[in-house]
Amino acid sequence: MNPISPETLDDTLSALAAFLEDAEAAPEHLVLIGGAALLALGLVSRTTRDVDIMAGVDARVGLVDPRPMSEALKTAAAKVARELDLDPHWLNTGPADQVQAGLPEGFLTRLTRREYGAHLIIYLPARCDLIHLKLFAAVDQGVGRHTRDLAALQPTEDELLAAARWVLTQDAGEVFPQLVRNTLIETGHESLADRI
Repeated sequence: MNPISPETLDDTLSALAAFLEDAEAAPEHLVLIGGAALLALGLVSRTTRDVDIMAGVDARVGLVDPRPMSEALKTAAAKVARELDLDPHWLNTGPADQVQAGLPEGFLTRLTRREYGAHLIIYLPARCDLIHLKLFAAVDQGVGRHTRDLAALQPTEDELLAAARWVLTQDAGEVFPQLVRNTLIETGHESLADRI
């Protein structure tokens, strides 16, 4: 199976849009996060195996739960997977719970819109919001690709401090604040660990 690279992401989304158009499907409005969003914005140059849908966008109500994906979207995604030899689950709603858990204030107003024809419109978070989400992912899943992505975003101390304070709102567990501090220390930001 092929990974999705900065060079192939646009073609992958264009193929998805073409299949949606062929099916005369209703337009899909999707907020992408994770590696695919970083690639689309040119913030990292690595590959990814999937495209994470965090939310749908409804002009009347804002962000909405993207689950379940429409039948047209699932069918189009399966066709793209076969045509481009991608993971069968390359398009997924894995991070959709984040909308209910809460997002950085102003998240919706900072989204960048990109149209792939009339049937696929994607929205990409601002860099500051990606810093918040990547720090949370690093705390939640440990040091690894998320911390590498975070480093690639080159957050300032103020940006990272704001992100850490937001991450603290995502889990009420007793040990969670220490996990956030540990992640800051492990990523070379010891001075911030005492400020959250």
